[in-house]
Amino acid sequence: MKKIFRFCKECVAELKKVSWPSMSEVLSSVRVVIVSIVVLALILGALDFLLMGGYSYVFTGKFLTN
Repeated sequence: MKKIFRFCKECVAELKKVSWPSMSEVLSSVRVVIVSIVVLALILGALDFLLMGGYSYVFTGKFLTN
């Protein structure tokens, strides 16, 4: 049981040494991640649209038929 308490005490001591980011740094990183996700989603969506259109054109002779 002593080992568990010592482990917890050492964990708290180590966490006090950590350099935590400020709120502005966190928000800046979140913005970068969200913008990156949106840009990647748009690129993948456009690529999917073009590939499906090409597939449709090859097999039906029309670009994206229903």
